[in-house]
Amino acid sequence: MKSLYIKNRLALIDFTKAYYDSYEELLSSADFRFFLDCFLDHLRQEDPQACLWVSKDDSRKEVIDRLIVTLKYLSVISYDESQSLNKDDVPHFLDLVERAYNYWRGLHRFSYIYSRNNDGLLMARFISSDMHYNDLILGFYRLCEEKLQGHRNYIYRQLQAGTNASIFLAKATTGLPSHYDRLKHIPFINKVMMRAPMIIHLDHNKRIGTFMETKEDPLLIDQSYRDFFCFPIFVGSCLTFVYFHKDFMASAIGLANLFEFASPEYWRRKPDCIILFGVDDAKEETVYYHDEVNDIYVGKISYMPIIEYFGYFKKMALTLHNLAMIKKGYLPIHGAMLEIRLKDGRTKGVCLMGDSGAGKSETIEAMNKIADLIESQAVIFDDMGIMYIKDDEVYASGTEIGAFVRLDDLDSSATYRDLDRSIFFNPGNNNARVITPASPYDVVLAPHKVDIFLYANNYDDKKGIALIDDLAKVKEIYVKGRRFALGTTNEKGLSETYFANPFGPMQQKEACDVLIDKVLTKAKKSGVLMGEIYTNLGLKDKGSGGIEVAARELIALLEKR
Repeated sequence: MKSLYIKNRLALIDFTKAYYDSYEELLSSADFRFFLDCFLDHLRQEDPQACLWVSKDDSRKEVIDRLIVTLKYLSVISYDESQSLNKDDVPHFLDLVERAYNYWRGLHRFSYIYSRNNDGLLMARFISSDMHYNDLILGFYRLCEEKLQGHRNYIYRQLQAGTNASIFLAKATTGLPSHYDRLKHIPFINKVMMRAPMIIHLDHNKRIGTFMETKEDPLLIDQSYRDFFCFPIFVGSCLTFVYFHKDFMASAIGLANLFEFASPEYWRRKPDCIILFGVDDAKEETVYYHDEVNDIYVGKISYMPIIEYFGYFKKMALTLHNLAMIKKGYLPIHGAMLEIRLKDGRTKGVCLMGDSGAGKSETIEAMNKIADLIESQAVIFDDMGIMYIKDDEVYASGTEIGAFVRLDDLDSSATYRDLDRSIFFNPGNNNARVITPASPYDVVLAPHKVDIFLYANNYDDKKGIALIDDLAKVKEIYVKGRRFALGTTNEKGLSETYFANPFGPMQQKEACDVLIDKVLTKAKKSGVLMGEIYTNLGLKDKGSGGIEVAARELIALLEKR
């Protein structure tokens, strides 16, 4: 029975269907034949003359049969004893083994085990099973390599030869209303084991378009959902079931680093939001639908190659969260918030608002570099949060436990600091990103008093901070949402977005206008400092240290506050 699925750069291994304890079992499996078939397709495209063993005169079956026989001989005896290889063939076969191994390691590889009866023993063994599989692949490669080269290696590198991650799937009993019965068979991700740092290379690394409302219920689309998994998460306080097509596993794994995992005891609750990611509906839509009967926000993203970019997962989840929060009377903030403890023991909440590329995350990193001026700081949110009034003061809470940031805009020390916990997307390319854990969920979700609320201006050549006392002027700046787009989306140059937030507020302007007036008026009355912080990130030379200047002025402002 074949348990291996390969498509483009993705490989999924279903350990529930087949598992191999020995080289003999591996080499005799349908999975190994399928792998060789995919590899030969790849080899013919990459270099048709790579090896004499890939002959145009032989059928594909004959080539694969001969490769497997030779590999079986190598697994037990040396090549000169087997007589399956002559001396002249050895260098070519060694080259073929190296190419096959590199092809395999070039795939994004994920194993999974599906338990339909919550088998505790199976759950406990899913990590050890994956580790054994890694040792099996690595051991077999080294065995072939050393026999063909005629000596043992002098240097051994413990590479991720098996998988990049392992997933435990479980049958779920959910709190979904009967309208969603067609989703009930989809297995839920119960546990994830990642080998970090994880490096993902995708063909697309930019999000385009926006998420707009549709009046067509996505659940009425003729879609089987047979090849879907569900990743249950909390986006802020919103329980969200993310149903995704298996072809997008390489991106979906990023959810594990960015959002709080919703454990099985929450699956029986009715979710606040549902995402259907990779729906094969022959459309090119990124839309959301409000199921008013059940009060569930449903996001639908059609199956398209471009949606492999992780930003589609992240921003749809945040859009649905924001829509649900607006309905409850909370104001979504596209920005970043720090809770800073000063040397004298005082704690201050600083919120920076701005659209993608404005310099929010970069300012946080600049604050880290001058941490000697403060006692400690905690990241409450790095991209999206909510503001609300509590005890006659303005408070804020976050949505994510991680940060999804551009590598180009981070100090190199920040990248290396969290290397062993990070997921990298397209490092070395434009708009390369990394997802790193940032703060515990209870810290993110707790109410944090706002003392300073600044708009991140990345387009002016001014430096530092400009406080503004005129509430009408503050509202004008914040609502206009101006920034110089850095190419992280399809926008370029100076642009404007309502309240710097195209993920909910833009779609619900009328409701948000009321919330903006309410929160900003209360902020002004309670003494929250408001204005602009100049990051200079949109300038050609990125302002020659503008972010560092702004960060230091911010610290000085906090000390005087």
